[in-house]
Amino acid sequence: MSTATSQASSSTGERRPHALPENTSDTAPKKGGRIDPLRFLISYNARNLTKVVTEVGRATGAYWIDAAQRIAKPGDAARRSLLWLSAMADRSEPKWHLRNEVALATPFALLRDFTEPEHRDDAVVPTLVLPPQAGHSSTVVDYSPQQSQLAMIRAAGLTRLYALDWRPATTATRKVSITDYLEVIDRSIRRMGGKANLVGDCQGGWLATIYAALHPERVNTLTLAGAPIDFHAGDSVIAASTKLMAGTMGMAPYKALVGAGGGNMPGSAVLSNFISIQPQSEISRQLQLLENIDDPTHVERYRVFEDWFKYTQDIPGAFYLWLVENLFWKNRLIDGTLTVDGRQVDMAAIDCPLLMLAGSTDHITPAPQLFAAAEKVSTPVDDITYRTATAGHLGLFMGRDALRHDWPVLMETVYTHSVPETGKRGGGKASRRRSSVRAVADPRNTPRVPAP
Repeated sequence: MSTATSQASSSTGERRPHALPENTSDTAPKKGGRIDPLRFLISYNARNLTKVVTEVGRATGAYWIDAAQRIAKPGDAARRSLLWLSAMADRSEPKWHLRNEVALATPFALLRDFTEPEHRDDAVVPTLVLPPQAGHSSTVVDYSPQQSQLAMIRAAGLTRLYALDWRPATTATRKVSITDYLEVIDRSIRRMGGKANLVGDCQGGWLATIYAALHPERVNTLTLAGAPIDFHAGDSVIAASTKLMAGTMGMAPYKALVGAGGGNMPGSAVLSNFISIQPQSEISRQLQLLENIDDPTHVERYRVFEDWFKYTQDIPGAFYLWLVENLFWKNRLIDGTLTVDGRQVDMAAIDCPLLMLAGSTDHITPAPQLFAAAEKVSTPVDDITYRTATAGHLGLFMGRDALRHDWPVLMETVYTHSVPETGKRGGGKASRRRSSVRAVADPRNTPRVPAP
């Protein structure tokens, strides 16, 4: 079940929730309180240990029951074990599935144009997607032919569609800065026509927010999914560990990581950190593979996820150190003290429609970190949308439930702000809704692969 609310003004001038389609909630999200980082981390790791033991016990019991049923075939266990090991080791580079062409190339980012030829002249504001950038490929927004955020956005009527593809950092790009990233966004939007709908996933979300605050005239709508805006809100293991480490040792540990990576933050280190945050997901995924090794559908879904999750790429060192110090540690975006090239990043400059999607079980970016954005922007309350998906962090961007039930509602709202008034009349919205839902495979009766 998902929830969706937007804010409206009451007769007393106070904010109150206003239902969007498929609304199941009548309360607006509230900002979480601050917690002691050490106590939180101890408690969090204790809970994780319990989950790991529970999962191992479950899988062990299932294994012995299965072994007893297969006792007449002594060679079968060896065969299954070999298939299991082979599936875990068989990795490929993730790829884009939708046809696209590179419209702009820089050493650290590519602008990919997913607009189909017959839609290049459509009277709709173009949309630019900023994928996450946390040591993984940008292809998560086009995860598979059956699970593609880009395909869903395009099917919702936003046919002039682009995405930035963050390239792996190299020795030559280790000094790429926040200024460079904002500049490539600006160059992209100007190439797209001068104004765009921005969709920012995770780290792409705070980057989109900073850009929108500095260039509000270029942003038609701002959609944020799983994006940390108030980095210290809610119960977040990343926020707690950063506050504890940086508060004790400053930036030294992070600089050491970058130094060990030759001037870049190793993607392998980021992956290790993700796994350590929720080890039960990693263990469960591998054990479920063993249990279902003879199910080709499960094995294929496992392979697609592992190809993306385990194929890492480095992050430019200068950019990484900047974001850790200014955002994760000192939380300067939400408190209004962030500056870029001498310019203050004031979120109050953002007055376009704001749409936010959080995950109900997101342990990377808890909802309060995202929803805090609504308190800082100047967007009219009727144009602020909250939505909570039944999903974890990655499920927000590539999960079939979120792509079928949550993203269509948000993107159809974006569409209404992106076409001339004449384009909003008639029955177009219903037909676009059906099309956007069909753009993603139905998740019923299919195997699930545990993911963070």
